[in-house]
Amino acid sequence: MARNMLEKFRRCTAGLGWGAALSIAFSCACSDDRDARSLSVDALAPGDTPAGALPTVGVDRESCADNGLLAGCYPSAPAAVNSAGSNVAGELAATPEPPRPSGDDFEAPGTNPFVMTDFDPLSTFAVDVDTASYDVFRRDIEDGVLPNPASVRLEEYVNYFSYGYPAADAAAEVPFSISLGAAPSPLDAELVLLRVGIQGKNPPPEEKRPANLVFLVDVSGSMNQSDKLPLAQQVLRQALDLLEPNDTVSIVTYAADTGVRLEPTPVSDRERIATEIAELVSSGGTNGASGINLAYEQAESAFIQGGINHVILCTDGDFNVGISDTGALVELIEQKRQTGVTFTALGFGSGNLNDAMLEAISNAGNGFYGVISSEAQAARYVDERLLSTLSLIARDVKVQVEFNAERVAAYRLLGYENRAIADEDFRDDVVDAGEIGAGHRVTALYELALQGDDLPSIDGAPAATTGPSFEGEREVAVDDLVQVKLRYKHIDASAQDAALEVAASLAPSALDAASVDPDLAWASAVAAFSEVLKQSPYARDVDLDTLGAVFEAQSTRDDDRAEFYTLFQRARELL
Repeated sequence: MARNMLEKFRRCTAGLGWGAALSIAFSCACSDDRDARSLSVDALAPGDTPAGALPTVGVDRESCADNGLLAGCYPSAPAAVNSAGSNVAGELAATPEPPRPSGDDFEAPGTNPFVMTDFDPLSTFAVDVDTASYDVFRRDIEDGVLPNPASVRLEEYVNYFSYGYPAADAAAEVPFSISLGAAPSPLDAELVLLRVGIQGKNPPPEEKRPANLVFLVDVSGSMNQSDKLPLAQQVLRQALDLLEPNDTVSIVTYAADTGVRLEPTPVSDRERIATEIAELVSSGGTNGASGINLAYEQAESAFIQGGINHVILCTDGDFNVGISDTGALVELIEQKRQTGVTFTALGFGSGNLNDAMLEAISNAGNGFYGVISSEAQAARYVDERLLSTLSLIARDVKVQVEFNAERVAAYRLLGYENRAIADEDFRDDVVDAGEIGAGHRVTALYELALQGDDLPSIDGAPAATTGPSFEGEREVAVDDLVQVKLRYKHIDASAQDAALEVAASLAPSALDAASVDPDLAWASAVAAFSEVLKQSPYARDVDLDTLGAVFEAQSTRDDDRAEFYTLFQRARELL
């Protein structure tokens, strides 16, 4: 029944734009034409490559030289189309790109390939609720330029928005809910789109834990711009409004040297704290590593057992004095997190941002990473995101999706390229993963080719990953399409403590009445536009008119969607 419903959708939507496909009913009758662009995978043996088809390659031979779009390799140009049917990638090749902000440093995450399920039925990754990649998009579009393709992390665009996932009960032992859904892909009717949704609970106000915050503020010369130190000062001032009188605040500054501007001080002494914030001035070099050590010292001196102990780094980007190597900084933060103090990085402005370093050290510190570039954004960050990033509800959260190879021929995870975890490390509870804060949402999207269906053949795409048949234990039920397992630790658990595990499954019958609900339509459209911005080959055939129709239709749902629709319109003019 599920396959019949899917086939009806495919026949009805063949040759249609995405917007039209979204409005087609499953019960319509139409011809059974097939798209000649694709290849059959139901009988594809490992290593076989039909003429003209997408080649497959064993993982031991993956490299950027052979596959420029594998995770960690720089992406190639997109093949989106505009309303007139012309190739956007071709237009970009013929027309100089708009100027981009200079000085920012990004590392392209690459693009995940399709994986043959018979070879590897497991997909494992750490959750990611950072917002920095989307923040950079907003900053750059408001400045009249396209974001650097290397700055685009698809999952951060998708996860920026709220979705109607069922909320976990505040008193529930498991601190989040899991929602699974699947429907024919609105972007490619030959594929199924799988959604994994996680909704963190919001603990009741009486469970708010006391806070010990250390603001580590970069006061080097490069911070002397209106969108840098003044915005950091705004964040510090407004944060006081969210804290309780007995919470403590410290301020450590660093430039060529470091110093404690404010020792741990109760928020009740607000005037003293505000004075220190107002007197911050910028000059000199950037000895960030020394400042990190001093900030952790302050956090440890006022450590609250069972409370929130957190360092918030405010910087415009890079360290140029002392330890500056990303690997060495990550090692330093990993050592410091053993103290129980977590670490968030906030980047300010543009022109000096070391994006990869800030993402890496915030991940190592069991914290989060965002970028702030305007007064309005600084205010929204404090009002809407600061407390949720401080109030963790789960640590070291890993997701492992197991596909039933009897039903799913191949799959592709959209995004999370630099959050991948080895399958065998899923139950290794010493391996670090991601954190979920109060009310946080996590969404992961997969494109699936069902058995007997076709895998798209796309010019420039990374080769499908294949190899010998998987010989490990299979945990997905034979009657299920997919099983999703989450492993996590309580917020006060140590690195050596055992994690807890929960699971949810989705049966093929979920496709019987499958439809593209508004949340799935939005997430899919945002993911597709992210592929265009990152210049992914999977942006082929993306019609910007139909994306815009989805964004416009949902622009009145909330402020974030309204803002995105405006940004999309501006970005489209630059493509």
